[in-house]
Amino acid sequence: MTQDLRGTDTWNDVEQHFRRIHEPAFGSPHRLLEPSTNADGSIVAVTGFVYDELEGLARRRAYIASERELSSVEAGGPSSATPRFSPDGARLAVLTDATEEGVFQLVVTDASGSGDRLVAPEAPGTVEYLAWAPDGSAVLLGVAGRGADLSGGQGSGTTKAVDADVPVWFPSTDDGASDDAWRSVFVFDLASRTLIRWSPEGVNVWESAWLGRDAVLAVISDAPQEGAWYTATLVKIDRSGEITTIYRPAVQLGWPSASPSGRRVAVVEAVCSDRWVVAGDLLVGSAEGLDRVDTLKVDVTATSWIDEDRLGIVGIRGLETVVAVHDARSGETTERWASTDTSCGFRYPEAAWTAAGDAIIIEEGYAQPHRIVVLPADGGEPRVLQTIANAGTDYVLDVSGTARTVMWDAPDGKRIEGLLCTPPGEGPFPLIVNVHGGPVWGFRNSWSMFYATTPLFVSRGYAVLNPNPRGSSGRGQEFAQEVFGEMGGADTWDFTSGVDAMIARGIADPDRIGLTGGSYGGFMSSWLTTQDQRWAASVPISPVTDWYSQHFTSNIPYFDQLFLDADPEVPGNKAHLRSPVFQASKVRTPCLNIAGGLDRCTPPGQAREFHQALLNHGVESSLAIYPQEGHGVRAFPAYIDFATRVLDWFERHMPAAVGGRRP
Repeated sequence: MTQDLRGTDTWNDVEQHFRRIHEPAFGSPHRLLEPSTNADGSIVAVTGFVYDELEGLARRRAYIASERELSSVEAGGPSSATPRFSPDGARLAVLTDATEEGVFQLVVTDASGSGDRLVAPEAPGTVEYLAWAPDGSAVLLGVAGRGADLSGGQGSGTTKAVDADVPVWFPSTDDGASDDAWRSVFVFDLASRTLIRWSPEGVNVWESAWLGRDAVLAVISDAPQEGAWYTATLVKIDRSGEITTIYRPAVQLGWPSASPSGRRVAVVEAVCSDRWVVAGDLLVGSAEGLDRVDTLKVDVTATSWIDEDRLGIVGIRGLETVVAVHDARSGETTERWASTDTSCGFRYPEAAWTAAGDAIIIEEGYAQPHRIVVLPADGGEPRVLQTIANAGTDYVLDVSGTARTVMWDAPDGKRIEGLLCTPPGEGPFPLIVNVHGGPVWGFRNSWSMFYATTPLFVSRGYAVLNPNPRGSSGRGQEFAQEVFGEMGGADTWDFTSGVDAMIARGIADPDRIGLTGGSYGGFMSSWLTTQDQRWAASVPISPVTDWYSQHFTSNIPYFDQLFLDADPEVPGNKAHLRSPVFQASKVRTPCLNIAGGLDRCTPPGQAREFHQALLNHGVESSLAIYPQEGHGVRAFPAYIDFATRVLDWFERHMPAAVGGRRP
């Protein structure tokens, strides 16, 4: 494999493709997330992802949104994120890395974001989230130590920066959890301007929310490693540090929230693959007990108390994104908005709420660039507050074809849903099956279908099938749990039956079918080549290929025990039988194996093992490990190199028909 692809025709095409997307928006946001609003909805704030050049990761920047413009809260170079208005709407809290790049600390300013700045004392680590006290007198901070694990969705690795003063020959060391690996709750008191730690030593706080003014609601474990999150519990922590257990789940927890007085609480319980990727059942009650409530078959992905009785919720139902309100007094849930043509949120839907019950979302779709939309509580017409449409988004819309919902039946009769992206013209097309991560996640109708390579593939004449197999979110916990302990079982045939359906419908060319995907998608892009030899090419990204070595090298060893229900030390069970590397002799598919050198969730040795096994069996295989990337390739120009290699692989082994679009 050629190491340096710069200057090749494909590299130049791919670089030009991404430059045409991002250059018109250099210095401005190319995507929006984290909406926030004051009580009456007169001011809205968001976080934007901004490139100034195709270099590195996009920086985050907080903005105040009006119908006229998006105005930056922080001028200049530092990143800023997570803007949150005080309960009275007079002040804005925001996180900024002005002191040290990538290490976020709290700043409080006026509601416009342009007034005098109150800089909180430095927290011992980086602040991951914040929340105002109900009376506006203090700000809760979720602080991750400098050595804390990052989740797969955050890119894996740790929060610790490379120390330039350390000699290059120093060994990397590990003796278990370091002192700086913990996550804690701190409270910044505005009157005294002091920062006080509320969570006790030896307690790792993954998420927290105010519980009245004198306590917090928290999801905790007694160890800081990423794998400990899977067995975390819901507790109350008062200001003295005393802990009271509220709920011990059967599976995983996320999105804790409490009403202003702390009298009512809510949390989401769900089968989960990754921290902060939680979609499931809504539990509502008090610190004394919780009950599962009806959410109209919506897997809830975000919660926010509008007042003492009304809980704003957002979630997914099949391929729909749904905004609703749950009334804790009556127990009724009322749907406010639902769409399959558009969605909102980053990994999962999110929203902000006014005191009147208006919802503010950042709406997006495969044919809809990001825009800030107000959904009135009275059911009136949604109002567009601001959009980031520009010449770059126009270009994407011009080359990305169309997306539509498709369904098919698996061999056992299970109905499977997906989204199909196709170029102009009549099929059959060469088809790339894009397998999502998780497995508990799901495709929605979103900008670029969440992956920037999707419009690129379509622009070159490929159709892209984005399936939601059993185990995906949005269809209830029973559907999600079908992959629990059975990953690589029936879900295998959800993909092959989808390909059969696309061939039967004249969409896909049976001789030009490819695979790709990251994380679970990387595992499945390897696994499927051992189970079916129809694939013309495969690109597993951040894969797991050997569940035995994965268990003993990953920072989430609990994951494979959940999803395989197998002890890796016991020969002959699923840890061995469902490891692609142990069935490499069956593979005939050329595979391009890709990994990040800093990935702690699915370490790069997993891609290397499969690569070596394929070569040993005479199967064409290439390996690309990006030394500065984690769980997935994210930063430019590495992303250009990644997209170039993937596109080259598919165009070599399953070329699109003559006349396919070119960037």
